[in-house]
Amino acid sequence: MDTKELPAMGGRSRPEVGESGSGAHPGDAGAGPPELSSIGQALGILGDRWVLLILQRAFLLRIRTFAGWRDELGISESVLAARLKELVKNGIFVRTAYRDGRMRQEYRLTEPGLRLWSLLVAIHSWERDWADRPDLLTLVHDTCGGDARPYLGCGACRAPMSARDTHTDRGPLATFSRIGLPRHHRRTVRPDERSDYVGYCPLSMEILGDRWSTTILAAAFLGVRRFVDFQAELGIAPSVLTDRLKRFAELGVMQTDAARNYRLTDKGMAFFEVFAFLTHWAQEERPGPAGSYLDITHKPCGAVLLPVLICRRCEGVLERREIHFDMPGHQRVGHQRW
Repeated sequence: MDTKELPAMGGRSRPEVGESGSGAHPGDAGAGPPELSSIGQALGILGDRWVLLILQRAFLLRIRTFAGWRDELGISESVLAARLKELVKNGIFVRTAYRDGRMRQEYRLTEPGLRLWSLLVAIHSWERDWADRPDLLTLVHDTCGGDARPYLGCGACRAPMSARDTHTDRGPLATFSRIGLPRHHRRTVRPDERSDYVGYCPLSMEILGDRWSTTILAAAFLGVRRFVDFQAELGIAPSVLTDRLKRFAELGVMQTDAARNYRLTDKGMAFFEVFAFLTHWAQEERPGPAGSYLDITHKPCGAVLLPVLICRRCEGVLERREIHFDMPGHQRVGHQRW
């Protein structure tokens, strides 16, 4: 990804440093504090394994109740309650009442929550391609009836797109520091310790399901290479940074060059598909303060980043209501639309 400071091309106008900018989404009481950029807010919300699993189960199995997630995930009630509270606060779920003999509460995805479907499909797609997972669920494109095996495309020109095809214009306040305090309710059992979750993507969770891991990868996509620069960019403790960089090397996502710079491997660069949808969702749903813009353009056509998933079989753009996962043993649920 080219990160030279050049004027942004197209897209929404952005406030300059010194102009007003609240950092809050209109009408959203759960918006992050004003000093956080859009991507910083999104990483603070989604950089957690349990959050991602809760969202995946909401889409994949239509789980909506506290007991449903508790029983499906084997998650402690205190951890689940904390995560659901955060997701409601941040406008991804809304609590609604329903009657089942007596009045109960369920959690329904809001419109911003529903728009996370493409992020979850991108995670599944990367895991399929790079984690040697032939056992992963098949994503069916209802329009053509085939195995979608989607790839990242530019929404403007429909061409396949990778990190190397993009250019980033980054505002002076587009940082990842102070993303948020550690969650008070830490997981007592890592989701990774179970292997029976339908459609689980453990390698992706190693990268995206931890707040520090996610921010390190995001910084790498924006051109950060040196250890000291990761420290300065993220405000991360040296011991934590050392641990995460070592783990990325073990996973084959990063490697060091002769100058001891940390560079993304092909496997790491391919994770841009996930980063593109995360960034797009962040920019649309979590506006940041003035000067925190992150404008990504597709260099071949000059359009502002509008990531889409394209069906490898028919080359059509995938839509949420036109896909389903083929789930043996869960036929009824598996054929409901996302």
